[in-house]
Amino acid sequence: MAKEKGRKLIAQNKKARHDYHILDTYEAGLVLTGTEVKSLRQGRASLVDGFVQLDGHEAWLYNVHVPEYSQGTWTNHSARRKRKLLLHRAEIDKLESKSGETGHTIVPLALYFKDGRAKIEIALARGKKEYDKRQTLREKQDRREAERAMSAVRRRQRA
Repeated sequence: MAKEKGRKLIAQNKKARHDYHILDTYEAGLVLTGTEVKSLRQGRASLVDGFVQLDGHEAWLYNVHVPEYSQGTWTNHSARRKRKLLLHRAEIDKLESKSGETGHTIVPLALYFKDGRAKIEIALARGKKEYDKRQTLREKQDRREAERAMSAVRRRQRA
């Protein structure tokens, strides 16, 4: 069997980018059981309610849903168990100091395979206020309208 290369996306948390200001991102490995890896290889997972908590100089991933493997036996994993994250000591210390500040949290952004190994992209984030979310949406709509207008002008010039 050939060694797997590149990055294969399994799940993405688009809502996190809408609900939070992303301050810093990290790539972490995951401690998984065999049936979890097989379930992830089928492309099944959900990061929607996930969060990271630091406990005793270790990082733990909570509420990430990895469904049970369909061909699994009694050794199957539970779908929402807590999973240990593999980070360097310096990264954990940095996250610990920053996440202690008011309004900061650590959220998962993406779950993927990188060169055959399961990785998760986590972010140190600060929650957005409602007016921040509206402002971001307004900017996105303005950008889209400007692009439409520019493409319409280009079409008229070609004709």
